[in-house]
Order: sequence, then structure tokens, then C-alpha cells
Amino acid sequence: MRQLILISVIVGACSMTNAESENSVTIYSRAQPGAVPAELYRPVAGRNRYGGQIPGFAMVRHERDYTIDKGLSQLRVTDVAALIDPTTVAFQSLSDPSTRVLEQSFEYDLVGNDKLLERYLGETIVVEQTRGDQVDTVEGRLLGTGGGLIIQLADGSIQTLNHYSAIRFPQLPGGLITKPTLVWLLNSRASGEQRTRISYQTDGMTWWADYNAVLDESDGCRVDLSAWVSIINQSGTGYPKAKLKLIAGDVHRAQPNIKHDRRMVARMEIAEMDAGGFSEKEFFEYHLYTLSRPTDLPDRSTKQLELFPTAQNVRCDKELVFAPSRQIRYYGGTSLDQNYGRSLQSDIGVFLRFKNEKDNKLGVPLPAGRVRVSQLDDDDGSLEFIGEDIIDHTPKDETILIELGNAFDVVGERRQTDFRIDTRTRQLWESFEVKLRNHKSEDVTVAVIESLFRAANWEIQSPSQSFTKLDAHTIRFDADIPKDGETTITFTVHYTW
Repeated sequence: MRQLILISVIVGACSMTNAESENSVTIYSRAQPGAVPAELYRPVAGRNRYGGQIPGFAMVRHERDYTIDKGLSQLRVTDVAALIDPTTVAFQSLSDPSTRVLEQSFEYDLVGNDKLLERYLGETIVVEQTRGDQVDTVEGRLLGTGGGLIIQLADGSIQTLNHYSAIRFPQLPGGLITKPTLVWLLNSRASGEQRTRISYQTDGMTWWADYNAVLDESDGCRVDLSAWVSIINQSGTGYPKAKLKLIAGDVHRAQPNIKHDRRMVARMEIAEMDAGGFSEKEFFEYHLYTLSRPTDLPDRSTKQLELFPTAQNVRCDKELVFAPSRQIRYYGGTSLDQNYGRSLQSDIGVFLRFKNEKDNKLGVPLPAGRVRVSQLDDDDGSLEFIGEDIIDHTPKDETILIELGNAFDVVGERRQTDFRIDTRTRQLWESFEVKLRNHKSEDVTVAVIESLFRAANWEIQSPSQSFTKLDAHTIRFDADIPKDGETTITFTVHYTW
């Protein structure tokens, strides 16, 4: 005969004191700038309320005071994220390091209609049915839920209910909880209040940067650049008065628990952006932005915070670019077909370029994000949208290039004027004519970019004007075009292989 031995342990419950809790949230983003669907930060009915598709995660830390009993006691914490990674949960007593964690678990079997019905199979329930102003009740033992409720009445008969308005359960069955809950079994040497730190990693949170640039061409080219961060919290809980940090950079998650060397942190250079705003510092190979004041991060919310004050009068350059052949790149080998690439055409693109340096009113690391550019309409003083682009993480002293759209009054044409090939001596000559027409009331300069894709070795012959070699297979002509005028560029490329 098999003997069953039951071991019973009396465990006390820890209670939270009235001391103020400190929350700290560090958010890591995997969001592609400008590519976060609107429905993720404006949840719609029927969607997973905890945002399981949010492209990011966060490290959450709570510092709180709990009254912990001597010996074995249980600590239950309910105001935690629903999308916790249980393997990252950690508990620490800051005031009594000898307090040990014997067990920890994450309970997430939340109350719901399906859960209650599942737990009450074989038990008695009361079902209400509404017919006009009349409410009928059916009481019986729940036998099944497939295709409706299957009820066995007191007389033994079976009734199937497909339509009902409410169900009454005698009580909440054991094992179901109303909130996701972290549970620890602790062993403490003494009773009393202890300062504790709880940390974990959760999905359902992300952030990205948004930039607004106002272009002014009244005296050269200047922009006023402001930056905001948008934060999504759909983790399943809110974080009141949280100390907020944002990590900018591509963080690999092979090992979710990241430990940092305190000596390394002490050597970090800190750049204050604004009192009451974010400060920025180098953090390992990333950049860390810390909000200098606490902020509330409610659940199921999108919040915007100013990243840094508006940088005014940033010097910039507007560039017109004609680059039809950039559609084809050199990938090795040779391309000897005359028709390949001969009829490439494109519009003339408009770009805005400026240097992210201190002497140009910037000089701070810029997280990846969307840049929206507007310009003032002098007639009524309104700002009108003129284009937007995505920038990658940009360190200080690097150049930012923003594509705005295509020029309306400046057009270009490119045509092949000659093509000769000698396969015996492995030589090829290809000639082009590029015509640029300017219908504006002012002179313009257009950068003509040519991709030399036919062979590894090339030489430009008989160019109509000087050019610049950008890389091993790209050249650039800068063509000045008078107002209401035309400029023609001709050149021949001599390939060998």
C-alpha cells in the first residue's frame, strides 16, 4: 500500500507599509523609426490589451518597504506587468541582505468567463435569461460549455442554454486571481520593516524619437530643430512617479540579465540637455537618456516628452540631386548589354543636410527617429508640411541628410549617346548626355550622381565639366543652372576588365 505523507508549513504573509514606493523604468526599443502602426498606440476593441506586438521591452525596478515576519513568510505583489519574463525576476532586501528567497513564482491565471466556467464544471451555477422586461433563472449543475451551457436540473433533466444575460457563481474558486501576481517564499532572521528592491523585464513597452524641423530660407538656409520621445506602455500595469531611462542603440538580447560594471559607469561623460528634461551619457556602446524628474507612465497609454529644447538657427544646405543610375549598383563581374541601364530616368530629389555639431547649435547624440520638416508661409504665418524622412542613430559631429521629396520646377533627362565594345581587348566605351532645365525664378545647383556599374576598372573621358569621385564606382557633377535656363553635361566612361 502506497502511503501519502502530507507536510504542512504555516507561512505568514508580508504586508506593505505606508512608505513611498520608488519606481524605475528603463525602456529598450526595437521599433523601426516611423514604422510603428497606429493601432499599437491607439488600441482598438478586441485587440490584445497588453500589446504583445509592441517592438520593445523594459527593465522595471520597484523599491518599497514591507513588513516581513521572522522565519518563513510569503510576499505577494500584484501591481506588476502582465507581460513579465519570469526568468528575469529578482528580489533583494536592501536593509537586511540576509533575507533569503527560497521560492518565487509568477501567477497569471486571471479571472475570466472561460476560466470560471472551466473551474465550475460539475458545480452548481445560476444562469439568468432576459426576455423583454422579464428575467428567468435556471439553476443546475454545469456539465459542459461546448456549443452553449449544458445544465443538469434538479429533476435530472438536461438543458442547453445558448443565450443568457448573466451567470451567478457561488464564490471565486481557488487558484484564480484578479491581477498578475509575483509570489516569493522568504526566510528572514528577524521580524520588522525591510526596504526591498524588485526587478524584472517585461514586454509591451517601447519608445522612439520624433523630430520637428522648421525650415527658414529667408537668409540662407536655417532650421529650428525640436525633439520628442514617444513612449508606449501596454505592459499591463502603470508606473506612477517613475524614474525614466531610455536606451538608444541596438541591444542584443541573447542574455536578458545585463550586468554593468560600476567602475565603467563612473567614467561616463554626462551631457545635460535641459533642467527638468533629459540628460544624456555614453553607456557601454549605447547612449542612455535619463529624465531628471519623475513621470507617470499609465497602462495602455502613449506619452510624449521633450528630448531636448529646440535648437534654433541650425545651419543647413538644401541640395537638388539627379541620380537615375543609382538604381543600379556594381556587384562584381561585367555588364556588357547595351540596353541595360540606358534608359534610366528619375525626378530631381530635394534633400536637407546639416552637421550635428556643437558649433552648429547641436552636438548631441540623436536617437533614430522620424524627422518632419515644415516651412513658414509668409502670407498667413502658417506652418506647412514639406516632407519627412527617417534618420538612424546619429552621433555628434556626424552629418544628417533628410530627403524631402522631388523638385517641381527643375527637371532632368539622361540618355546614352554612344556605346562601343571590344571583347577581344576587353574594353567598353559608353557616352551619356544629361540635360537639366530650371524653370524657377532663381539660379540653382543640381548634383548629378552617376553609378558606374559595368566593370571593375573605369576612366572618365572628355567630361564637359569637372567631377568628384565619391567612391570606387560613383562620381558627382555639380551643375549650375541659371533661372529659366538649361545646362548640359556630357561624358564618356571607358571600362576595362
